[in-house]
Amino acid sequence: MASLKLKTNINRLFGELTIPGDKSISHRSVMFGSIAFGETRVTNFLPGDDCYSTISCFRKLGVSIEEEENELRIFGNGFEGLTEPDEVLDVGNSGTTIRLLMGILAGRPFFSTLIGDDSIGKRPMTRVTAPLTNMGAKIDGRKNGAYTPISLRGKRLTPINYQLPVASAQVKSAILLAGLQADGVSTIHEPAQTRDHTERMIRKFGGEITTDNQLISVKGGQKLHAATVHVPGDISSAAFFLVAGAVVPNSEIDLKNVGLNPTRTGIIEVMKKMGADLQIVQKDENGFEPFGDLIIKTSALKGTVVEGDLIPKLIDEIPIIALLATQAEGKTIIKDAEELKVKETNRIDTVVQELKKLGASIEATNDGMIIHGQSQLKGGTVSSHGDHRIGMMLAIAALLCDQEVILENPEAISVSYPNFFNHINNLAK
Repeated sequence: MASLKLKTNINRLFGELTIPGDKSISHRSVMFGSIAFGETRVTNFLPGDDCYSTISCFRKLGVSIEEEENELRIFGNGFEGLTEPDEVLDVGNSGTTIRLLMGILAGRPFFSTLIGDDSIGKRPMTRVTAPLTNMGAKIDGRKNGAYTPISLRGKRLTPINYQLPVASAQVKSAILLAGLQADGVSTIHEPAQTRDHTERMIRKFGGEITTDNQLISVKGGQKLHAATVHVPGDISSAAFFLVAGAVVPNSEIDLKNVGLNPTRTGIIEVMKKMGADLQIVQKDENGFEPFGDLIIKTSALKGTVVEGDLIPKLIDEIPIIALLATQAEGKTIIKDAEELKVKETNRIDTVVQELKKLGASIEATNDGMIIHGQSQLKGGTVSSHGDHRIGMMLAIAALLCDQEVILENPEAISVSYPNFFNHINNLAK
């Protein structure tokens, strides 16, 4: 599908949506089910391209995984049950898959090679390969292991005491997965708290891990045991409809069973700060992963500043927050978001470039962007640049446009939200 005419000039969005399963938790459920002993069951698994890349890689590593209607059965035999793959492990577009998988493979006594698509080939891997090499793994790749293809020969690992140079859940998770295989206790210091799905998953599968503010320690040699995992709805996917409900006139959307992990709710904090009419109906506050319903109504919004420790809690939501800001009164400043430059695209430049095409008043800075509201958006031809979150943001922007909007490369959206356009159609009145 080269291009798609988007739905525009919508008068109202109204109804209920069940958001697809959380991508981060879906990835990790496959990984932990594969390295645990016994049969793991996963419900509400996200049937997106990225998560299927993770399944494919673990099947090549000798793990039996069965799927039926968004439910998985994973038959794990511990770390030792993984076997040398006969072919290259292709992670597709998934940064989570390649970085966390490197942590697992770092301690396995066999050779493997990881590749991905063109986007993955441009994303920096040194932040993961450097600590894993320090723990004893043999890793090589383009530019001394900085870029894919990456080859690994796992070794017996020594523990590490590591200060993360950037707040990154993927880097932290890779080290924790390696640390579970090391001879001793590994400790990680985070500059700011990042999403803690891996820590929760370790506990869910019977492991022990200690967390004290931004200090995390895990002991090697632990045996993990199979679990039943229910994946809540992905708040990063819900964010697009939270913003749509706030900015499209006369709207009310009830988003069901959305994950409310406090390390992921930055989008809610920002929207409330901007004056959004947003109600949270908590369903499970103290379980494995908290979740609840979110009810959003059309809102009178005001500009704000998004910065500091809030950024890791909403890094994937910044493209849609930029669109939200175009409909708020006054100026919104997003800063401390350099990480956006090394996502599927340089999301700072890409968001600014594409929203400008639709008439937004927005400018890029070195670490974020400045958005001047309120803007009346117009039509035009825009592109996802192969980035699912850019594509979804532009589809929501089109709802506010009174002229035709054509989206190039819409297929990128299937990475995380295969039914996205159907859900827009279900709500549009």
